[in-house]
Formats: sequence, structure tokens, C-alpha cells
Amino acid sequence: MKQVLLAVKENTALTENVFKMRLEGDLSEITSPGQFVNIKIDNFYLRRPISVCDLDDNTLTLIYKVVGKGTEAMSKMSTGTVLDVLTGLGNGYDLELCGESPLLLGGGVGVPPMYLLAKRLIKSGKKVTVILGFNTKSEVFYENEFAALGCDTKVTTVDGSYGIKGFVTDAMPENYSYFYCCGPEPMLKAVYKRSKTSGQFSFEERMGCGFGACMGCSCKTVTGYKRICKDGPVLKKEEILWED
Repeated sequence: MKQVLLAVKENTALTENVFKMRLEGDLSEITSPGQFVNIKIDNFYLRRPISVCDLDDNTLTLIYKVVGKGTEAMSKMSTGTVLDVLTGLGNGYDLELCGESPLLLGGGVGVPPMYLLAKRLIKSGKKVTVILGFNTKSEVFYENEFAALGCDTKVTTVDGSYGIKGFVTDAMPENYSYFYCCGPEPMLKAVYKRSKTSGQFSFEERMGCGFGACMGCSCKTVTGYKRICKDGPVLKKEEILWED
């Protein structure tokens, strides 16, 4: 973990309430797809955890949804704003386990961390299938960006207004070597039940500190309680214990 100052280079709307923010600065602590950053916002006590969407030498791309006053304040930030950011948080995805044809599933704001993951997997020669899940057509984002990487890209919408009608599980292929997913917990549970291989789940939890001190985001696993912000947010399929 490293505390750095990052400058806003872009902050634009992708949909009615989903925004893309590009930040520039020292990103040396971010090493794996699936990690996240924690942003300090003036006049708010808690930082906002946002997953890493894309990364190069000195530019970080974040995609976030306006769900409250903190993210609403983020959406109004102008180019040149300097932010206090904790970087390199979380464990990220393990790319060594995926085999030759991994399946990536993202639901809503669980889509962004799939992008850097897909980029790294494509670069290593994997045949990547991506399924992006949304409620309706107006919420769809980043379909073209995944396709441009070379991914076999499918989109589902709950209401059937675009792509395949239903949930990401309704579009899962018969054959894949491994899976990675991120999204709301009902989606993760459904993927867990439907999946035929091992895989990794990235959990979306409310976080207080973001680095394991407050224990506010703990969850039960086969080896005891783990902190989603510190020991996760990525957990392997075999270690998850779902609570009713």
C-alpha cells in the first residue's frame, strides 16, 4: 500500500450514472488486475474504494457508479484536481491458474476490473470469453473496449433490451478452462452454482479503512474469517462459505 497524490486527467460520463476517471501519478504499487484504490474526498470521513479498470506506466483508469454523495462529488471533479489516494490495495487475481480459455464475468460495476484482467490474459496468449451483465440497454458500457482487445464478448440484460435476455449465467458457454468474476453477491452465488470449473470471485463489500485495520468487511471462509479489503477482494471458489 502506498499513499500518493494523483491528478485527474479525465472525468466523463459513460452512462447516466457511471463515470470514467483517468488519474496520473505514481502507480508503482498497483501490480495485479483486481486490486483497488481508496480515494479521499474532501468533507467525507471515509475514503471511497474503487477497483482498477486499466493501467499503464503513469495513468490509472477507474470506472465508478454514482450511488451516494461521495461518488456524486467525484463525478463533479474537474481536470487538474489532485486527489489523495491509497494505491495497491487488495490481492488481485491470480493469472497462473486459468488454462488456455478463461471465462470472465462482470456484472454492473463489477465489469471494470475485468478489463485489465482481460488485457493481461490476451497479452499472454489466452483465448478469452467475456460476459458483461446489466439490467437494461442504457446501462451497458465497455462492450466495444473488450471486443477491441480481442475477447469473445457477450452482453446480457435482465429486461432483454440488448444482447442476451437474462443474467450472465444464462450466457455461460459449455466449455471454458477457468473463470473469474466480479459483481453483486447474488450474481456471484449464481455463478458459483452454475460453474463447472475452479475460479476466482472478487467481492464487493462496504469497506471502512480499506487496508484491514477495522475488520468491517470480514467474511467467513473454510480457513476462518478473512478481510475482503486485505485478504481479498479475490477469493478462490474452493475457500468460499456462503451464508444464507
